[in-house]
Parts: sequence; structure tokens; C-alpha cells
Amino acid sequence: MSFFSGLLSALPGAVAQGLIWGLMAIGVFITFKVLDLADLTVDGTMATGGAVCIVMMTHGANVWVAMLCAFLAGMLAGLITGILHTCMGIPAILAGILTQLALFSINLRIMDKKANVAINPDNYKLLVSLRNVKKLTIENPIFVAAVFTIVVIALLYWFFGTALGCSIRATGANPNMSRAQGINVDFVKVLGLMLSNGLVALASALYCQYQGFADVNAGRGAIVIGLAAVIIGEVLFSRIFRNFAMRLLGVSLGAVVYYLVIQVVLNLGLNTNDLKLISAFVVAIFLAVPYWKGKYFRGAAKSAAKTDAKEAK
Repeated sequence: MSFFSGLLSALPGAVAQGLIWGLMAIGVFITFKVLDLADLTVDGTMATGGAVCIVMMTHGANVWVAMLCAFLAGMLAGLITGILHTCMGIPAILAGILTQLALFSINLRIMDKKANVAINPDNYKLLVSLRNVKKLTIENPIFVAAVFTIVVIALLYWFFGTALGCSIRATGANPNMSRAQGINVDFVKVLGLMLSNGLVALASALYCQYQGFADVNAGRGAIVIGLAAVIIGEVLFSRIFRNFAMRLLGVSLGAVVYYLVIQVVLNLGLNTNDLKLISAFVVAIFLAVPYWKGKYFRGAAKSAAKTDAKEAK
């Protein structure tokens, strides 16, 4: 009984974190699935957005202005990765690593050489706070994060239906054909990276408000969680969610499922120091599911079909 009572008590926090990280996962989806690029910048951007937001708020900035600046800071990080990749010929994965490395020092400078900067919910007007996670009010972070998710998905659905958005999707599907059709492939790659990292930084700004502090190491392993959400969303919801907006929703729900799984595992009494190990294991399992389905289940179905065909003869 203690296991179930502890799990029920932890569920609101897991859902809230999942929805906030789901916004980050949507950013990862844009590079990983739409652009077909492996971008590791997000591990740095996930700290940058929160650092910019919290530091600006502690210096008197309005929360909305601080979040806008966090979004723009993330876009700037994506721009740097895009320039390294398109103008300097550095592979996308290495360009992301270089930007991520540089962002660690930049984040320390933003935070005045401090490893973390706290913000007191009593003294500042925050959009989300851990204190409200069990309250039935509009300030509940689950409600706020859900509204953010719906708005972001709606805007992205509109944007990727425009000519420019379709150019990004076309470039990810076939860059050579896109180039032949007159699309500036380098430009749309940079734009996609900027949009992706802007969303990651926005999620970071929300998450740092939720937990009450910005941490220079906040983004360590963020790409793993983002990819986990993308893969889990595809594995669980691909047959249900088929159009672009619903696929984005599936990614967000994938992040929620990820945090629910992690919460269940932690409630089983495993050491919290093993959280990274547990995360890697959960991601590996969900990454393997499509492969197992293709190799064993479809293979078994084909064998059964061949057997039936032979018997019919």
C-alpha cells in the first residue's frame, strides 16, 4: 500500500515535469525527425534558457520578458550551431557539441560565475511553481504547462504548413531534391536549429521557475530525455496520431510517460544516484521496441502467411 500511496502522491509532479520537458522534446523532434539532424546543442541550451530567465527576473524583469529573452537566447545558440554546420562544413553532431561546450562557460557568465541561482516564489510572480502542483487552481503547473503545449503545437502546426515550414520539412526528407527545387537548404537548416533550440530554452525557463532555481548543469543528459520522449511517443501513439499536430502531441505525451515510468521505478526503492542509469535503460528499451516489432512480430506474421499459403496449395 505504501508503494501505491507514494506513487499517487508523486504523480502530479511527474505529470507536470513531463509536460514541461515535453516542450523541450518537441524542439528535439524538429531537428531529429523533421530536419533529420542529430543536434546535441540542447544539453547546453537547456541550461541557458533557465539561466537567462531566472537572472533577468532576479534583476527586476517581467516574467514574460524574461521568457522571451530565454527563447531568443536559445535561438541564438541554434544559430551558432547552424553557422558551424552550414558555413564551416562541420558535421551537425560535432557542431552541436562545440556549441554545447561553449555554452557551459557562457552560462556561468550569465549566472555571475555561480553554479546555481535560486528564486523565491514568495518574492516573484512565477508562471509555474512546484508549490502549486497539488492545488486545484489555474496556477497549477500541470494546467499552465498544458496550455503552453497546446499553444506551441498550434503555432508549429500553422508554421510548418507555410511555404517556409514546408521547405524545412522537405529539406529533412530529401536535401538534394529540395536544393534542386530552389530551396536554400543551408538557410532552412539554420532556421530549424534556431527554432528547435528556442523551444528548448523556453522549456528550460519554465522548468527553472518550476523547481525554483537555475543550474549550470541543468541540461546534462537533456538530449536523452528528449529522444526518449520522441521515441516513446512514436512507439505508443504512431498508429493513433498521424497528422503533424498530433505527432507533436504524441511527443509531449511521450515525455509524460517517460517521467511516469521513472517515478514508478524510483518508488520501487532504487537509489536516486542511479537515475541516469535508469534513464539510459528506459530509453534503450523504448528504442529497441520498433526493432523488435520489425524483426520478430512481423517476421512471425510473414512466416504464418507463407505457411497458410502453402497449406492452401
